[in-house]
Amino acid sequence: MESEQLFHRGYYRNSYNSITSASSDEELLDGAGVIMDFQTSEDDNLLDGDTAVGTHYTMTNGGSINSSTHLLDLLDEPIPGVGTYDDFHTIDWVREKCKDRERHRRINSKKKESAWEMTKSLYDAWSGWLVVTLTGLASGALAGLIDIAADWMTDLKEGICLSALWYNHEQCCWGSNETTFEERDKCPQWKTWAELIIGQAEGPGSYIMNYIMYIFWALSFAFLAVSLVKVFAPYACGSGIPEIKTILSGFIIRGYLGKWTLMIKTITLVLAVASGLSLGKEGPLVHVACCCGNIFSYLFPKYSTNEAKKREVLSAASAAGVSVAFGAPIGGVLFSLEEVSYYFPLKTLWRSFFAALVAAFVLRSINPFGNSRLVLFYVEYHTPWYLFELFPFILLGVFGGLWGAFFIRANIAWCRRRKSTKFGKYPVLEVIIVAAITAVIAFPNPYTRLNTSELIKELFTDCGPLESSSLCDYRNDMNASKIVDDIPDRPAGIGVYSAIWQLCLALIFKIIMTVFTFGIKVPSGLFIPSMAIGAIAGRIVGIAVEQLAYYHHDWFIFKEWCEVGADCITPGLYAMVGAAACLGGVTRMTVSLVVIVFELTGGLEYIVPLMAAVMTSKWVGDAFGREGIYEAHIRLNGYPFLDAKEEFTHTTLAADVMRPRRNDPPLAVLTQDNMTVDDIENMINETSYNGFPVIMSKESQRLVGFALRRDLTIAIESARKKQEGIVGSSRVCFAQHTPSLPAESPRPLKLRSILDMSPFTVTDHTPMEIVVDIFRKLGLRQCLVTHNGKHIGDRICDSCPEKEEKNRKGRTFVY
Repeated sequence: MESEQLFHRGYYRNSYNSITSASSDEELLDGAGVIMDFQTSEDDNLLDGDTAVGTHYTMTNGGSINSSTHLLDLLDEPIPGVGTYDDFHTIDWVREKCKDRERHRRINSKKKESAWEMTKSLYDAWSGWLVVTLTGLASGALAGLIDIAADWMTDLKEGICLSALWYNHEQCCWGSNETTFEERDKCPQWKTWAELIIGQAEGPGSYIMNYIMYIFWALSFAFLAVSLVKVFAPYACGSGIPEIKTILSGFIIRGYLGKWTLMIKTITLVLAVASGLSLGKEGPLVHVACCCGNIFSYLFPKYSTNEAKKREVLSAASAAGVSVAFGAPIGGVLFSLEEVSYYFPLKTLWRSFFAALVAAFVLRSINPFGNSRLVLFYVEYHTPWYLFELFPFILLGVFGGLWGAFFIRANIAWCRRRKSTKFGKYPVLEVIIVAAITAVIAFPNPYTRLNTSELIKELFTDCGPLESSSLCDYRNDMNASKIVDDIPDRPAGIGVYSAIWQLCLALIFKIIMTVFTFGIKVPSGLFIPSMAIGAIAGRIVGIAVEQLAYYHHDWFIFKEWCEVGADCITPGLYAMVGAAACLGGVTRMTVSLVVIVFELTGGLEYIVPLMAAVMTSKWVGDAFGREGIYEAHIRLNGYPFLDAKEEFTHTTLAADVMRPRRNDPPLAVLTQDNMTVDDIENMINETSYNGFPVIMSKESQRLVGFALRRDLTIAIESARKKQEGIVGSSRVCFAQHTPSLPAESPRPLKLRSILDMSPFTVTDHTPMEIVVDIFRKLGLRQCLVTHNGKHIGDRICDSCPEKEEKNRKGRTFVY
């Protein structure tokens, strides 16, 4: 098969800039972008075929090769470094798939030779399940550790448990017999900082001391987090999901999923959440899980030596990350499929499901929240929703879409300003300023002082007979001696109105601070802050609808289903729908988000309201721009990522965008047997192209193949060291047979082994929308343009003609 031959011959697609190849452990892993090669073959499942039918264009494999010649026969020994990837370059999907198929065939052919070979075959077959099992175990354990530590450190800002220093506030008062129903969070074992320092539990002095200690601990945690990130692991900052998406599409970012990043992100995530900044730990948990998957993949040669196979593990790891972040195993699998994965075969679906299952099982065993559930805010509602309520649910969806559009534009504008001004050169100062402003404003308001997850839990919770929150301070107009689950709608009391004003202030505060917090140099997730904003808005709307139904139950919209003394409206349900709408407006997720929210809350009965709100938020958000926050950050950072959801509207042809254009310098090409070592080295030094087309001669321009810049550099250096007689005047031969040379000529250098004899080609009349679609679906890295079989163009660009010089190290079109 041609694909086997291409692999054996060493057709490696490498990037051009670096001479050294690092295939160290965490460093080699990392990429994502898009790449796939120009090797096409009849048995390559990744490619659709050798020929595409069309009236104006054809797609062919350039060059020719004798299928009866086994390519290993032409290569005495592999050249070290050829076939690895440089940092900030893209992998070659086709070569990696060919290499994996050849490995699989080799193992199958030997497994009957001995018991040892059979054992190795079984180990190889089960290695995929083993690596995702280890990833799930590590992800669940780390998530439980992070949850427990973050809860403890968050409460540390307010006080400490004298009876057991490792207990948080809730755990400290669990065993106390001196708590009351109204003040269930107060017990003698828990001491505030004012009680410990000045001996006062109440009064202005106590309030001021607690205020000062709250700010002190918040600044301390934030400073420690940003310092650790800056000194030890700069890649540990941010959410990590934009980079994970780019890595899964094939781009190389060395160290992003390494051991140091994992360790520092785990520690600083706890510190960042405990500091009270408007961020969450759910997005970074996906990064943590992918770090685990990357590290464990190096224990198995099947994945450590193959970047495409490694990305299958990372897809499963991202599912495990969402599974432990939200307690939503199925939602995690759908999140990996819908939001982050670029290549998601069926076996990856099964392994993602298994990894999410293992991770959720481990987290449930740890029980970090003490409620025997996977999530902190599990709720149960006893009232069904009614058809009329779809109108406020859709209004919440509109609010979510508007919030998402506003946040994306505002946050990207601020991040762009940070990159272009001196302010971005002082990340520690920025974090300290943001943390100080957050702490100073958050403390006076009980809803902003709360941990964001605790806030969402309170907003989701329905008011029952045992609830003492201000949100449940209703006037009792009925005989309260009978305790029931479904308490009828009642008029709001003073506490409810006071809570609404505080929630309105909290909503404004969260909106503003989240814009400036997401993107600072600490681990910062966006899921929980967005859900908090939606939950606040939803709870306010829910209370408003509830009071409207109570005072105007005779209106026709309420008359049929909301009688006096009935429990008609559930404000907590509105908070849940609002949370989903705002998160959907920011991320533009749909199916996975609905599943995550109903797994998160147990609200299976309320899928239709969730679907209506999430779909509405997506439509409204898309009206202002189709990019979600992660795609916007990918574009901001200049990563080479072709978004399948982005529409291509240009009507140009391949000939209109290829290089060279009119008035450009001549095309940089290599001839198959007429150039010397010095000629090639001069061309490498004088240009910055990722690779060079190889043609038969300058006169014929017939395409032979494609040679990558990095492979040429490595091969020439290796030949100078290991082969005698290779000098600058040595003839370089890419042909199968060396041409006859004068006797006094130096020894020729044969480089046919590094030549891609089957680069992906299109004709000059191929429409650009077809070319872009090819790059998206095949993950191509280069594409050559021919006219009547002659090579006519060579172009390097990021992803689309309007961005052709944006990132030469990323995905490329070569015409």
